[in-house]
Amino acid sequence: MLAMVASPAFAETPKSIGKIERLDPALDKLIPADSVIEVLADGFDWSEGPVWVPQGQYLLFSDIPPNRIMKWKAGEGMSVFMEPSGYTGKEPFTGKEPGTNGLVLDADGVLTACCHGDRNLVKFVDGKRVVIADKYDGKRFNSPNDLTIHSSGDIYFTDPPYGLPKNFDDPGREQDWCGVYRLKKNGEVELVTSKHTRPNGIALSPDEKTLYVAQSDPKAATITRYPLNADGSVGAGKIFYDGTNLVGKMKGLPDGMAVDAAGNVWATGPGGVLVFTPEGKQIGLLNTGEATANCTFGDDGYLYITADMYLCRVKTNSQATKK
Repeated sequence: MLAMVASPAFAETPKSIGKIERLDPALDKLIPADSVIEVLADGFDWSEGPVWVPQGQYLLFSDIPPNRIMKWKAGEGMSVFMEPSGYTGKEPFTGKEPGTNGLVLDADGVLTACCHGDRNLVKFVDGKRVVIADKYDGKRFNSPNDLTIHSSGDIYFTDPPYGLPKNFDDPGREQDWCGVYRLKKNGEVELVTSKHTRPNGIALSPDEKTLYVAQSDPKAATITRYPLNADGSVGAGKIFYDGTNLVGKMKGLPDGMAVDAAGNVWATGPGGVLVFTPEGKQIGLLNTGEATANCTFGDDGYLYITADMYLCRVKTNSQATKK
């Protein structure tokens, strides 16, 4: 059952979790001294893929196991935005994660989603579900996980098998790898790399010269930084962060991320949301105490965080990257 938490307008002290760890004075410029990890709602099965919708000033995010997209708006609270979301088949889904995962808005404000159960990427156009990609080289994707949209209209996305009923060992799996792909504006799907064991979160730098890819592998819990060429291709990747030594000591793995307008990387990983400078120096940790899946900036000055059963937010001085 969802538990609603009163907004600051109706409660003197909002519920909060965890703590903000300031590892470098540089974080003070990004997060005010009185900021907390404020809980907006809880009781979700596994919250993921948040996206801010500026047209309506609300947040959408995926609750993956129950196969639905949720909506939160200040003053109105929580509601179900879409159900079903990531699996629309007629037969009962036998796995644990049928829903949508990553959500983004394209340049026209159209909601675009990674669908686990349906194993595709879709746009929701005028209330209709339009499949924009479901195969590479004639074979179905595993279960698209997260995505980011380049200003050219190209979509970069990851494809681990977490949405398949039997995960890596699912008999319906068709791809021989867990790929990172590029869906070109003309509809062509291109393999960016097949070298990641469990590619997950993905994001672009503000100047679109860098592509970040998180890997949620306990044996190699990393974020890789790829140079992005003018033609959309990528160069050789370099490790931006390696948290393998923290796996098991703190909850969570590298997963989703957000990059602010100044190029700072706010990436989920062991402990919560790790805050890095563009050069890769960690300056803070939003320690949620939970396995933390993803985050995104609203245009209201908050970083919104999906952390296991929680939807949270933290007041910041950072701005979202303008598309």
